[in-house]
Amino acid sequence: MKLVIHPPVDDDRLAQIRSAAGPMAVVNACDAQAAAEEIIDASAFFGKLTPELLSVAGQLEWVQAPTASLEHYVFDDLVAHPCTLTNMRGLYYDVIADHVLGYVIVLARNLHRYLRQQINRTWAPVGGEQERSDFLSGPGWVSGIDASHLHLADCTMGVVGTGSIGAEICRRADAFGMTVLGLDPVCRSVPGVVEQVWPVERLPELLAASDFVVIAAPHTPETEGWFGAEQFGQMKSTAHFINIGRGAIVQLDPLTEALENGQIAGAALDVYEVEPLPADHRLWGLENVLLTPHIAAASPRIAERHLETLLENIRNFVAGEDLVTVADKVRWF
Repeated sequence: MKLVIHPPVDDDRLAQIRSAAGPMAVVNACDAQAAAEEIIDASAFFGKLTPELLSVAGQLEWVQAPTASLEHYVFDDLVAHPCTLTNMRGLYYDVIADHVLGYVIVLARNLHRYLRQQINRTWAPVGGEQERSDFLSGPGWVSGIDASHLHLADCTMGVVGTGSIGAEICRRADAFGMTVLGLDPVCRSVPGVVEQVWPVERLPELLAASDFVVIAAPHTPETEGWFGAEQFGQMKSTAHFINIGRGAIVQLDPLTEALENGQIAGAALDVYEVEPLPADHRLWGLENVLLTPHIAAASPRIAERHLETLLENIRNFVAGEDLVTVADKVRWF
């Protein structure tokens, strides 16, 4: 048995990999030529597998991708090859869920608008200062200010994609008292939160019912360009749209138009159809939009989880046990 690694990893990770591999030889290939020579009789591979490397691999049984996303990784020959492909899903569930709930609180409480006003030293509550209750009558009615700030326990969140990330988003939304809806082609429940995750065919129903729509789906052949004018037209005019899944899922032009014409109330985006988002894109200038530069998964904990997933799969492979995070090469997840 032999594991080939390319690109090479640092000495600390290599030592842990070799310890987990036990009797299996580990080759930390320094360049593509070395990787091509060593993969000929390798049974396992970790790193960036290319068509050239796969074409000379005669005994390959298992390939570990270094990322959770696979749209950039798979190719026709790999799909057809009998080897098992595993990815790095399951690393980001809590980190990205935190990011999403941050978005939700910011949008619900208009914090994105108040931050802009703070920069300009402007005191202007959303809803209008004239709507503020005084000390004589108190808050005895729903003012314009009240109506402009959402009460989260009155809101419904629809989560599109209830894998590890989407499920954790559901759990955090439930903790805030929100009604939670889920939609997924495979998963049928989020235990303790969503008793029945809807099939994809019920997307229009989810969009019509949700105050926050969250995309937590992967980029697959089925989801590419999925959200366009039709889907934004099915949302409430008071709803907010959040994408932390993949930029290729959402068509930016229809989304921008929906935000500009008030078809939906706002959006928060971490991923984009084109990255980096061009400096002259109209989204930058919209006050009802919150933009972050593809950092929802950023955390000092991810690297250690990444290594542990790799080590667990190495141990299981050597022992002849089931690998974790086995991916569907055809469906890209």
